[in-house]
Amino acid sequence: MPEILFSRAESLKIAMVAGEASGDVLGASLMDALTARYPDIEFAGIGGPRMLSRGFNSIVPQERLAVRGLTEVLRHLPGLLRLRRHLRSTLLSQRPDVFIGVDAPDFNLKLEEGLKNAGIPTVHYVSPSVWAWRPERVRKMNRSVSHMLCLFPMEPDIYRWGGVPATFVGHPLASEIPLEPDRDAMRDQLALPRDVPVFALLPGSRLSEIDFMAPICIETARLLLETFPDAQFVVPLATRATRDRFEQILTRHKAWELPLRKLFGHAQMAVIASDVVLVASGTATLEVALAKRSMVISYKLSSLTYQWVKRKIRSPYVGLPNVLCGRKVVPELLQKDATPEKLAAEMIRLYHDKDGQRALAKLFAELHLELRQDTDALAAEAVLDMVRR
Repeated sequence: MPEILFSRAESLKIAMVAGEASGDVLGASLMDALTARYPDIEFAGIGGPRMLSRGFNSIVPQERLAVRGLTEVLRHLPGLLRLRRHLRSTLLSQRPDVFIGVDAPDFNLKLEEGLKNAGIPTVHYVSPSVWAWRPERVRKMNRSVSHMLCLFPMEPDIYRWGGVPATFVGHPLASEIPLEPDRDAMRDQLALPRDVPVFALLPGSRLSEIDFMAPICIETARLLLETFPDAQFVVPLATRATRDRFEQILTRHKAWELPLRKLFGHAQMAVIASDVVLVASGTATLEVALAKRSMVISYKLSSLTYQWVKRKIRSPYVGLPNVLCGRKVVPELLQKDATPEKLAAEMIRLYHDKDGQRALAKLFAELHLELRQDTDALAAEAVLDMVRR
């Protein structure tokens, strides 16, 4: 028999599946906004530690869904399929009032299709990057999604074209990051000198990203020190596991001499304190843009995964700042171009280009205002509207 997810017959029952740490943050904030409007709610499905702290009933640890890359997904695929079938049968038996898939589209969309076909309303929170790759998904999503919650303003029109109702709710980072970040105050808080070059290195939040990007970041820092002997480097690492892996790679490269400050999380602090950022492609690039900092975007994948992804990509850019601005405003050095020599050269150029830094900060301020909405409230109202209907 399916396990019990919801225990109170009279409560509003909301099922959720949140993928990875970013999904946990979004899911927890949405839970707060929903509970503020409708206190008697039960939440269940798959969630992370922030959601669990708010009383979420998760049938498995969220880490089961945090799988990246083609080869990695193939290795974990049988277990993921079993988990999805089990969750689907459990939800169909217990009939939540609405299902919310938070990101994790490869897992959630198929689950949402089965639930929607059975008459359970489905909301997908965070649009897949249909503007970048696999745009054919849009027309298929009306079989899965009753309503799409979009973080970016260009997305609702794409979904309406495909017959999927959609709402732009803004990006939560835009409300979290100040419109005018104070570099000097942040350096004081981190005990960094105000009058030396500071570079933030963001190699990624997953172990597989650390494996590819940490060696490149370390060697890039060495090259930057040749030009800026008094430079300081700040490296925020999302988890204990990624911090330990970075330490191992640091030791392997015998890079103990680097003036490098490792932070446990606190990516925003590292970025605000910096002059220029080297950042792995992903949501972190938006974080850097909202902090109004110059950046170089980089990424490396396994050759097999890269060839698969390359055939699917439709956007000329991978970095969110370039995608959202509709043009190349920051450099992207990917795969074979992601060499320490090329990355260091770009970072040196950006550091010296003070006029370019000011122009970029102005552009990013405009983007910040566009994305700064009451995200949690808008998302909660869209979900409750689905329940009312």
